Amino acid sequence: MRIGGRAWRPLVSVRVRVLASVLAMAALGVVLAGGTVYLVQLRSIGTSVTASLEQEVAEFRTLAQTGLDPETGRPFGSIERLLLVALQRNVPDRNEGTRPIALEQEPSVLAAVAEVAAGSDVVIRDVPTSAGPARMAIVPVQLGGDPRSVGSFVMAYAMERELAELRQLARIYGLVSLLTLLLVGLVGWQVSGRLLRPLRTLRETAQRITEADLSERIPVRGNDDLSELTRTFNDMLDRLEEAIDTQRRFLDDAGHELRTPLTIVRGHLEVVDPDDPADVAATRVLLLDEIDRIGRMVDDLILLAKAQRPDFLSLQPVDLAGLTVTVLDKARMLGDRRWVLDDVAVGVVEVDPERLTQAMLELATNAVKFSAAGSTVAVGSAIAADGVRLWVRDGGPGLAPGEVERIFARFSRGGAAGGVDGSGLGLSIVESIATAHGGGVEVDSTLGSGATFTIVLPVAPEGWAAPADDEPGEMDATPGEMDATVGGAGPTVGARVVREGQVVP
Repeated sequence: MRIGGRAWRPLVSVRVRVLASVLAMAALGVVLAGGTVYLVQLRSIGTSVTASLEQEVAEFRTLAQTGLDPETGRPFGSIERLLLVALQRNVPDRNEGTRPIALEQEPSVLAAVAEVAAGSDVVIRDVPTSAGPARMAIVPVQLGGDPRSVGSFVMAYAMERELAELRQLARIYGLVSLLTLLLVGLVGWQVSGRLLRPLRTLRETAQRITEADLSERIPVRGNDDLSELTRTFNDMLDRLEEAIDTQRRFLDDAGHELRTPLTIVRGHLEVVDPDDPADVAATRVLLLDEIDRIGRMVDDLILLAKAQRPDFLSLQPVDLAGLTVTVLDKARMLGDRRWVLDDVAVGVVEVDPERLTQAMLELATNAVKFSAAGSTVAVGSAIAADGVRLWVRDGGPGLAPGEVERIFARFSRGGAAGGVDGSGLGLSIVESIATAHGGGVEVDSTLGSGATFTIVLPVAPEGWAAPADDEPGEMDATPGEMDATVGGAGPTVGARVVREGQVVP
Protein backbone atom coordinates (compact mmCIF):
# COMPACT_ATOMS: atom_id res chain seq x y z
CA MET A 1 0.00 0.00 0.00
CA ARG A 2 1.30 3.45 -0.93
CA ILE A 3 0.28 6.76 0.65
CA GLY A 4 1.41 10.06 -0.84
CA GLY A 5 3.88 8.34 -3.15
CA ARG A 6 5.55 6.47 -0.29
CA ALA A 7 5.09 2.88 0.77
CA TRP A 8 3.02 2.73 3.96
CA ARG A 9 4.54 0.82 6.83
CA PRO A 10 3.05 0.26 10.28
CA LEU A 11 4.55 2.63 12.84
CA VAL A 12 6.45 0.81 15.57
CA SER A 13 7.87 3.08 18.24
CA VAL A 14 11.49 2.90 19.32
CA ARG A 15 10.26 2.17 22.83
CA VAL A 16 8.44 -0.97 21.68
CA ARG A 17 11.40 -2.15 19.63
CA VAL A 18 13.84 -1.59 22.47
CA LEU A 19 11.59 -3.40 24.94
CA ALA A 20 11.00 -6.26 22.50
CA SER A 21 14.76 -6.65 22.01
CA VAL A 22 15.38 -6.64 25.77
CA LEU A 23 12.64 -9.21 26.40
CA ALA A 24 13.84 -11.41 23.54
CA MET A 25 17.40 -11.42 24.90
CA ALA A 26 16.16 -12.01 28.46
CA ALA A 27 13.92 -14.88 27.31
CA LEU A 28 16.77 -16.41 25.34
CA GLY A 29 19.01 -16.21 28.41
CA VAL A 30 16.34 -17.79 30.62
CA VAL A 31 15.74 -20.63 28.14
CA LEU A 32 19.45 -21.33 27.69
CA ALA A 33 20.11 -21.27 31.43
CA GLY A 34 17.08 -23.43 32.27
CA GLY A 35 17.73 -25.86 29.44
CA THR A 36 21.38 -26.26 30.43
CA VAL A 37 20.49 -26.91 34.08
CA TYR A 38 17.76 -29.37 33.07
CA LEU A 39 20.11 -31.39 30.84
CA VAL A 40 22.83 -31.41 33.49
CA GLN A 41 20.38 -32.61 36.16
CA LEU A 42 18.92 -35.19 33.79
CA ARG A 43 22.35 -36.62 33.16
CA SER A 44 23.17 -36.49 36.85
CA ILE A 45 20.03 -38.51 37.69
CA GLY A 46 20.92 -41.13 35.10
CA THR A 47 24.46 -41.38 36.42
CA SER A 48 23.21 -41.66 40.01
CA VAL A 49 20.73 -44.42 39.12
CA THR A 50 23.42 -46.37 37.27
CA ALA A 51 25.80 -46.01 40.22
CA SER A 52 23.11 -47.29 42.60
CA LEU A 53 22.46 -50.30 40.39
CA GLU A 54 26.18 -51.06 40.17
CA GLN A 55 26.41 -50.93 43.96
CA GLU A 56 23.48 -53.38 44.29
CA VAL A 57 25.16 -55.68 41.78
CA ALA A 58 28.43 -55.60 43.76
CA GLU A 59 26.62 -56.43 47.01
CA PHE A 60 24.77 -59.32 45.37
CA ARG A 61 28.00 -60.74 43.94
CA THR A 62 29.64 -60.57 47.34
CA LEU A 63 26.71 -62.46 48.85
CA ALA A 64 26.81 -65.08 46.10
CA GLN A 65 30.57 -65.63 46.44
CA THR A 66 31.16 -65.46 50.19
CA GLY A 67 27.73 -65.41 51.81
CA LEU A 68 26.24 -68.30 53.90
CA ASP A 69 22.71 -69.56 54.09
CA PRO A 70 21.35 -68.29 57.44
CA GLU A 71 19.35 -71.53 57.92
CA THR A 72 22.23 -74.00 57.39
CA GLY A 73 25.26 -71.86 58.07
CA ARG A 74 26.74 -73.27 54.90
CA PRO A 75 27.19 -71.86 51.35
CA PHE A 76 23.98 -71.58 49.37
CA GLY A 77 22.95 -74.89 47.84
CA SER A 78 20.31 -73.65 45.43
CA ILE A 79 19.74 -70.63 43.27
CA GLU A 80 16.28 -70.14 44.69
CA ARG A 81 17.67 -69.89 48.23
CA LEU A 82 20.33 -67.37 47.14
CA LEU A 83 17.85 -65.12 45.38
CA LEU A 84 15.41 -65.29 48.29
CA VAL A 85 18.04 -64.31 50.87
CA ALA A 86 19.30 -61.54 48.57
CA LEU A 87 15.80 -60.08 48.29
CA GLN A 88 15.26 -60.35 52.04
CA ARG A 89 18.48 -58.53 52.85
CA ASN A 90 18.10 -55.86 50.15
CA VAL A 91 16.71 -52.53 51.30
CA PRO A 92 15.36 -50.90 48.14
CA ASP A 93 16.18 -47.27 47.48
CA ARG A 94 13.45 -44.84 46.56
CA ASN A 95 11.86 -45.84 43.24
CA GLU A 96 13.74 -49.21 43.30
CA GLY A 97 12.31 -52.68 43.60
CA THR A 98 9.49 -54.70 42.15
CA ARG A 99 6.86 -52.11 42.95
CA PRO A 100 5.25 -49.95 41.58
CA ILE A 101 6.36 -51.98 38.57
CA ALA A 102 5.57 -55.72 38.70
CA LEU A 103 8.66 -56.83 36.79
CA GLU A 104 7.51 -60.41 36.44
CA GLN A 105 4.39 -59.18 34.64
CA GLU A 106 6.13 -56.90 32.19
CA PRO A 107 6.75 -58.62 28.80
CA SER A 108 9.55 -56.23 27.94
CA VAL A 109 11.34 -57.05 31.18
CA LEU A 110 10.95 -60.79 30.71
CA ALA A 111 12.20 -60.56 27.16
CA ALA A 112 15.26 -58.60 28.29
CA VAL A 113 16.03 -61.17 30.99
CA ALA A 114 15.66 -64.04 28.52
CA GLU A 115 18.22 -62.42 26.24
CA VAL A 116 20.90 -62.53 28.94
CA ALA A 117 22.58 -65.91 28.94
CA ALA A 118 23.93 -67.57 32.05
CA GLY A 119 27.53 -66.70 32.79
CA SER A 120 27.47 -63.50 30.79
CA ASP A 121 28.30 -60.11 32.19
CA VAL A 122 25.91 -57.88 34.02
CA VAL A 123 23.59 -55.89 31.74
CA ILE A 124 22.25 -52.45 32.65
CA ARG A 125 19.70 -51.11 30.20
CA ASP A 126 16.56 -49.03 29.88
CA VAL A 127 13.34 -50.86 29.07
CA PRO A 128 9.80 -49.56 28.54
CA THR A 129 7.18 -50.64 31.06
CA SER A 130 3.54 -49.93 31.75
CA ALA A 131 4.62 -47.39 34.40
CA GLY A 132 7.08 -45.65 32.13
CA PRO A 133 10.75 -46.24 31.32
CA ALA A 134 12.80 -48.20 33.83
CA ARG A 135 16.53 -48.63 34.18
CA MET A 136 17.22 -52.29 34.92
CA ALA A 137 20.26 -54.30 36.02
CA ILE A 138 20.22 -58.01 35.09
CA VAL A 139 22.76 -60.25 36.91
CA PRO A 140 23.04 -63.84 35.53
CA VAL A 141 23.57 -66.39 38.40
CA GLN A 142 24.90 -69.98 38.23
CA LEU A 143 25.88 -72.02 41.31
CA GLY A 144 28.65 -74.60 41.24
CA GLY A 145 28.83 -74.70 37.48
CA ASP A 146 25.57 -76.69 37.40
CA PRO A 147 23.78 -75.72 34.20
CA ARG A 148 20.50 -76.54 35.91
CA SER A 149 21.19 -74.17 38.81
CA VAL A 150 20.88 -70.88 36.93
CA GLY A 151 18.81 -67.76 37.43
CA SER A 152 18.81 -63.98 37.16
CA PHE A 153 18.84 -61.33 39.84
CA VAL A 154 16.97 -58.26 38.49
CA MET A 155 16.87 -54.75 39.99
CA ALA A 156 15.11 -51.79 38.40
CA TYR A 157 14.54 -48.08 38.97
CA ALA A 158 11.34 -46.41 37.81
CA MET A 159 12.87 -43.49 35.88
CA GLU A 160 9.52 -41.73 35.60
CA ARG A 161 9.45 -41.39 39.38
CA GLU A 162 13.08 -40.22 39.41
CA LEU A 163 12.37 -37.58 36.77
CA ALA A 164 9.10 -36.41 38.29
CA GLU A 165 10.86 -34.15 40.80
CA LEU A 166 13.10 -32.67 38.11
CA ARG A 167 10.09 -31.96 35.92
CA GLN A 168 8.30 -30.34 38.82
CA LEU A 169 11.32 -28.08 39.36
CA ALA A 170 11.33 -27.29 35.61
CA ARG A 171 7.67 -26.23 35.80
CA ILE A 172 8.40 -24.02 38.80
CA TYR A 173 11.41 -22.56 36.98
CA GLY A 174 9.27 -21.84 33.93
CA LEU A 175 6.62 -20.06 36.03
CA VAL A 176 9.25 -18.00 37.86
CA SER A 177 10.88 -17.16 34.53
CA LEU A 178 7.59 -15.91 33.11
CA LEU A 179 7.01 -13.75 36.17
CA THR A 180 10.59 -12.45 35.88
CA LEU A 181 10.12 -11.59 32.21
CA LEU A 182 6.89 -9.81 33.06
CA LEU A 183 8.69 -7.81 35.75
CA VAL A 184 11.55 -7.04 33.32
CA GLY A 185 8.99 -5.91 30.76
CA LEU A 186 7.27 -3.55 33.22
CA VAL A 187 10.54 -2.10 34.49
CA GLY A 188 11.95 -1.91 30.96
CA TRP A 189 8.84 -0.09 29.75
CA GLN A 190 9.23 2.53 32.47
CA VAL A 191 13.00 2.90 32.08
CA SER A 192 12.92 3.03 28.27
CA GLY A 193 10.15 5.61 28.44
CA ARG A 194 12.24 7.79 30.74
CA LEU A 195 15.38 7.36 28.63
CA LEU A 196 13.57 8.03 25.34
CA ARG A 197 11.57 10.97 26.65
CA PRO A 198 14.09 13.45 25.12
CA LEU A 199 13.49 11.87 21.70
CA ARG A 200 9.75 12.16 22.13
CA THR A 201 10.13 15.76 23.26
CA LEU A 202 12.41 16.34 20.28
CA ARG A 203 9.77 15.02 17.88
CA GLU A 204 6.95 16.99 19.51
CA THR A 205 9.02 20.17 19.49
CA ALA A 206 9.94 19.68 15.83
CA GLN A 207 6.24 19.27 15.01
CA ARG A 208 5.33 22.48 16.84
CA ILE A 209 8.09 24.59 15.31
CA THR A 210 7.08 26.67 12.32
CA GLU A 211 8.79 29.38 10.33
CA ALA A 212 6.72 31.93 12.25
CA ASP A 213 7.92 30.71 15.66
CA LEU A 214 11.40 29.25 16.13
CA SER A 215 11.81 30.37 19.73
CA GLU A 216 10.93 27.09 21.44
CA ARG A 217 13.83 25.09 22.86
CA ILE A 218 14.08 21.69 24.55
CA PRO A 219 15.18 21.62 28.20
CA VAL A 220 18.52 19.81 28.56
CA ARG A 221 18.83 17.39 31.46
CA GLY A 222 21.70 15.04 32.25
CA ASN A 223 25.02 14.51 30.54
CA ASP A 224 24.66 11.58 28.17
CA ASP A 225 24.24 10.95 24.44
CA LEU A 226 20.57 11.99 24.43
CA SER A 227 21.25 15.22 26.30
CA GLU A 228 24.08 15.95 23.85
CA LEU A 229 21.62 15.31 21.00
CA THR A 230 19.23 17.79 22.64
CA ARG A 231 21.98 20.41 22.85
CA THR A 232 22.87 19.84 19.21
CA PHE A 233 19.21 20.19 18.22
CA ASN A 234 18.90 23.44 20.18
CA ASP A 235 22.07 24.77 18.55
CA MET A 236 20.63 23.88 15.16
CA LEU A 237 17.44 25.75 16.03
CA ASP A 238 19.55 28.77 17.07
CA ARG A 239 21.33 28.75 13.73
CA LEU A 240 18.08 28.21 11.85
CA GLU A 241 16.34 31.02 13.72
CA GLU A 242 19.27 33.34 13.11
CA ALA A 243 19.30 32.48 9.40
CA ILE A 244 15.56 33.01 9.03
CA ASP A 245 15.71 36.24 11.05
CA THR A 246 18.51 37.46 8.80
CA GLN A 247 16.50 36.57 5.72
CA ARG A 248 13.39 38.22 7.15
CA ARG A 249 15.30 41.39 8.06
CA PHE A 250 16.82 41.47 4.59
CA LEU A 251 13.40 41.18 2.96
CA ASP A 252 11.85 43.72 5.31
CA ASP A 253 14.72 46.14 4.84
CA ALA A 254 14.73 45.72 1.08
CA GLY A 255 10.96 46.11 0.85
CA HIS A 256 11.00 49.12 3.16
CA GLU A 257 13.86 50.99 1.55
CA LEU A 258 13.51 50.09 -2.13
CA ARG A 259 9.88 51.17 -2.22
CA THR A 260 10.81 54.89 -2.18
CA PRO A 261 13.24 54.94 -5.14
CA LEU A 262 10.97 52.65 -7.13
CA THR A 263 8.08 55.01 -6.47
CA ILE A 264 10.23 57.92 -7.63
CA VAL A 265 11.24 56.09 -10.80
CA ARG A 266 7.67 55.10 -11.57
CA GLY A 267 6.36 58.60 -10.88
CA HIS A 268 8.84 60.31 -13.20
CA LEU A 269 8.28 57.75 -15.95
CA GLU A 270 4.55 58.38 -15.76
CA VAL A 271 4.85 62.17 -16.11
CA VAL A 272 7.79 62.44 -18.52
CA ASP A 273 7.00 64.06 -21.82
CA PRO A 274 8.59 61.88 -24.54
CA ASP A 275 8.28 64.74 -27.03
CA ASP A 276 10.28 67.12 -24.84
CA PRO A 277 14.04 66.33 -25.18
CA ALA A 278 14.92 68.49 -22.18
CA ASP A 279 12.37 66.69 -19.97
CA VAL A 280 13.60 63.29 -21.19
CA ALA A 281 17.25 64.21 -20.50
CA ALA A 282 16.44 65.53 -17.00
CA THR A 283 14.36 62.46 -16.22
CA ARG A 284 17.13 60.19 -17.51
CA VAL A 285 19.68 61.79 -15.19
CA LEU A 286 17.32 61.50 -12.23
CA LEU A 287 16.44 57.86 -12.98
CA LEU A 288 20.07 56.84 -13.38
CA ASP A 289 20.85 58.46 -10.05
CA GLU A 290 18.01 56.55 -8.37
CA ILE A 291 19.08 53.30 -10.02
CA ASP A 292 22.63 53.84 -8.76
CA ARG A 293 21.23 54.47 -5.30
CA ILE A 294 19.20 51.27 -5.49
CA GLY A 295 22.32 49.36 -6.58
CA ARG A 296 24.34 50.71 -3.65
CA MET A 297 21.51 49.91 -1.29
CA VAL A 298 21.22 46.34 -2.56
CA ASP A 299 24.96 45.86 -2.19
CA ASP A 300 24.77 47.12 1.41
CA LEU A 301 21.84 44.85 2.21
CA ILE A 302 23.65 41.84 0.77
CA LEU A 303 26.74 42.68 2.82
CA LEU A 304 24.65 42.91 6.00
CA ALA A 305 23.04 39.56 5.21
CA LYS A 306 26.45 37.95 4.63
CA ALA A 307 27.75 39.33 7.94
CA GLN A 308 26.07 36.41 9.75
CA ARG A 309 27.88 33.79 7.71
CA PRO A 310 31.02 32.09 9.06
CA ASP A 311 32.95 32.86 5.85
CA PHE A 312 32.22 36.59 6.06
CA LEU A 313 35.76 37.34 7.23
CA SER A 314 39.05 36.33 5.65
CA LEU A 315 41.53 36.68 8.49
CA GLN A 316 45.20 37.24 7.83
CA PRO A 317 48.17 38.88 9.56
CA VAL A 318 47.90 42.66 9.09
CA ASP A 319 50.31 45.44 10.04
CA LEU A 320 48.28 47.96 12.06
CA ALA A 321 50.42 50.92 11.11
CA GLY A 322 50.18 50.16 7.39
CA LEU A 323 46.41 49.63 7.65
CA THR A 324 45.90 52.95 9.44
CA VAL A 325 47.98 54.88 6.91
CA THR A 326 46.25 53.17 3.98
CA VAL A 327 42.82 54.08 5.35
CA LEU A 328 43.86 57.72 5.78
CA ASP A 329 45.35 57.83 2.29
CA LYS A 330 42.12 56.52 0.75
CA ALA A 331 39.91 58.76 2.90
CA ARG A 332 41.62 61.93 1.59
CA MET A 333 39.73 61.43 -1.66
CA LEU A 334 36.35 61.60 0.09
CA GLY A 335 36.27 65.36 0.57
CA ASP A 336 38.08 68.66 1.07
CA ARG A 337 38.98 68.29 4.72
CA ARG A 338 42.01 68.81 6.92
CA TRP A 339 43.04 65.17 7.22
CA VAL A 340 45.01 64.34 10.39
CA LEU A 341 46.68 61.19 11.68
CA ASP A 342 46.02 61.10 15.43
CA ASP A 343 48.08 58.05 16.35
CA VAL A 344 49.42 54.83 14.84
CA ALA A 345 49.58 51.43 16.53
CA VAL A 346 52.63 49.28 15.88
CA GLY A 347 52.01 45.54 15.66
CA VAL A 348 50.61 42.68 13.59
CA VAL A 349 47.10 41.29 14.24
CA GLU A 350 44.83 38.67 12.68
CA VAL A 351 41.98 40.61 11.01
CA ASP A 352 40.24 40.97 7.67
CA PRO A 353 41.99 44.02 6.13
CA GLU A 354 39.37 44.57 3.40
CA ARG A 355 36.39 44.51 5.77
CA LEU A 356 38.18 46.64 8.34
CA THR A 357 39.18 49.18 5.68
CA GLN A 358 35.58 49.23 4.45
CA ALA A 359 34.33 49.95 8.00
CA MET A 360 36.85 52.76 8.53
CA LEU A 361 35.98 54.34 5.17
CA GLU A 362 32.28 54.18 6.07
CA LEU A 363 33.09 56.15 9.22
CA ALA A 364 35.21 58.59 7.19
CA THR A 365 32.37 59.04 4.68
CA ASN A 366 29.99 59.73 7.53
CA ALA A 367 32.44 62.26 9.01
CA VAL A 368 32.76 64.09 5.68
CA LYS A 369 28.98 64.21 5.27
CA PHE A 370 28.42 65.87 8.64
CA SER A 371 31.39 68.24 8.73
CA ALA A 372 32.14 71.49 6.95
CA ALA A 373 34.69 71.90 4.18
CA GLY A 374 38.15 72.58 5.57
CA SER A 375 37.30 71.17 9.02
CA THR A 376 39.43 68.52 10.69
CA VAL A 377 38.80 64.80 10.20
CA ALA A 378 41.28 62.54 11.98
CA VAL A 379 42.07 58.83 11.71
CA GLY A 380 44.05 56.86 14.25
CA SER A 381 44.80 53.51 15.84
CA ALA A 382 46.15 52.45 19.21
CA ILE A 383 46.76 49.41 21.36
CA ALA A 384 44.90 49.32 24.69
CA ALA A 385 44.31 46.82 27.45
CA ASP A 386 41.01 45.80 25.83
CA GLY A 387 42.57 45.23 22.40
CA VAL A 388 43.13 47.28 19.27
CA ARG A 389 41.25 50.54 18.77
CA LEU A 390 40.77 52.29 15.40
CA TRP A 391 38.85 55.54 15.18
CA VAL A 392 37.65 58.38 12.99
CA ARG A 393 37.20 61.81 14.60
CA ASP A 394 35.39 64.75 13.05
CA GLY A 395 34.73 68.35 13.96
CA GLY A 396 31.08 68.35 13.01
CA PRO A 397 28.07 69.37 15.11
CA GLY A 398 28.18 66.16 17.15
CA LEU A 399 25.33 63.96 18.33
CA ALA A 400 22.51 64.62 20.75
CA PRO A 401 22.32 62.13 23.67
CA GLY A 402 19.20 60.48 22.29
CA GLU A 403 20.69 59.91 18.83
CA VAL A 404 23.62 57.79 20.04
CA GLU A 405 21.25 54.96 20.95
CA ARG A 406 19.58 54.74 17.55
CA ILE A 407 22.14 55.62 14.92
CA PHE A 408 23.29 52.01 14.46
CA ALA A 409 19.78 50.81 13.58
CA ARG A 410 19.26 50.02 9.91
CA PHE A 411 17.90 52.92 7.84
CA SER A 412 18.25 55.29 10.78
CA ARG A 413 19.37 58.76 9.73
CA GLY A 414 20.72 61.46 11.97
CA GLY A 415 19.41 64.97 12.13
CA ALA A 416 21.18 68.22 11.70
CA ALA A 417 23.37 67.58 14.70
CA GLY A 418 24.97 64.55 13.16
CA GLY A 419 24.04 61.18 11.82
CA VAL A 420 24.81 58.55 9.27
CA ASP A 421 24.99 58.20 5.53
CA GLY A 422 22.12 58.76 3.15
CA SER A 423 20.92 55.12 2.97
CA GLY A 424 20.97 54.65 6.71
CA LEU A 425 23.04 51.46 6.43
CA GLY A 426 26.59 52.76 6.88
CA LEU A 427 26.88 52.43 10.65
CA SER A 428 24.99 49.14 10.55
CA ILE A 429 27.70 47.84 8.22
CA VAL A 430 30.43 49.18 10.52
CA GLU A 431 28.84 47.50 13.52
CA SER A 432 28.40 44.20 11.64
CA ILE A 433 32.07 44.14 10.61
CA ALA A 434 33.20 44.94 14.16
CA THR A 435 30.86 42.29 15.61
CA ALA A 436 32.14 39.70 13.13
CA HIS A 437 35.65 40.36 14.52
CA GLY A 438 34.29 39.82 18.04
CA GLY A 439 34.36 43.51 18.89
CA GLY A 440 32.09 46.53 18.76
CA VAL A 441 31.77 50.25 18.05
CA GLU A 442 31.98 53.04 20.62
CA VAL A 443 30.74 56.61 20.13
CA ASP A 444 32.14 59.60 22.02
CA SER A 445 30.28 62.79 21.14
CA THR A 446 29.10 66.02 22.67
CA LEU A 447 26.53 68.17 20.92
CA GLY A 448 28.39 70.95 19.12
CA SER A 449 31.86 69.40 19.62
CA GLY A 450 32.09 66.72 16.96
CA ALA A 451 32.06 62.94 17.32
CA THR A 452 34.59 60.11 17.54
CA PHE A 453 33.61 56.65 16.31
CA THR A 454 35.95 53.91 17.59
CA ILE A 455 36.10 50.30 16.41
CA VAL A 456 37.29 48.11 19.31
CA LEU A 457 38.73 44.71 18.40
CA PRO A 458 39.53 42.35 21.31
CA VAL A 459 42.80 41.15 19.77
CA ALA A 460 46.37 41.87 20.76
CA PRO A 461 49.31 42.17 18.37
CA GLU A 462 51.74 39.29 18.27
CA GLY A 463 54.19 39.39 21.19
CA TRP A 464 52.48 42.42 22.77
CA ALA A 465 51.53 42.68 26.44
CA ALA A 466 49.89 45.63 28.21
CA PRO A 467 52.59 47.83 29.81
CA ALA A 468 52.61 47.91 33.58
CA ASP A 469 53.43 51.61 34.00
CA ASP A 470 52.15 53.24 30.81
CA GLU A 471 48.62 54.38 30.12
CA PRO A 472 46.49 51.98 28.04
CA GLY A 473 47.06 52.57 24.38
CA GLU A 474 50.48 54.22 24.79
CA MET A 475 53.12 52.63 22.60
CA ASP A 476 56.70 51.95 23.59
CA ALA A 477 58.04 52.81 20.12
CA THR A 478 60.03 56.02 19.68
CA PRO A 479 59.07 58.54 16.98
CA GLY A 480 61.97 57.32 14.89
CA GLU A 481 60.78 53.74 15.14
CA MET A 482 57.27 54.93 14.28
CA ASP A 483 58.55 56.71 11.18
CA ALA A 484 60.41 53.61 10.02
CA THR A 485 57.41 51.33 10.55
CA VAL A 486 54.88 53.53 8.86
CA GLY A 487 57.30 54.54 6.14
CA GLY A 488 57.43 50.93 4.96
CA ALA A 489 53.65 50.73 4.77
CA GLY A 490 53.18 52.77 1.63
CA PRO A 491 54.88 55.36 -0.51
CA THR A 492 52.09 57.94 -0.31
CA VAL A 493 52.65 58.95 3.30
CA GLY A 494 56.05 57.43 4.01
CA ALA A 495 58.34 58.77 6.75
CA ARG A 496 56.44 62.04 7.05
CA VAL A 497 53.92 60.40 9.44
CA VAL A 498 54.69 61.11 13.11
CA ARG A 499 52.77 61.07 16.36
CA GLU A 500 49.53 62.77 17.34
CA GLY A 501 48.35 65.83 15.46
CA GLN A 502 50.49 65.42 12.34
CA VAL A 503 48.76 66.81 9.28
CA VAL A 504 49.01 64.60 6.23
CA PRO A 505 49.01 66.69 3.06
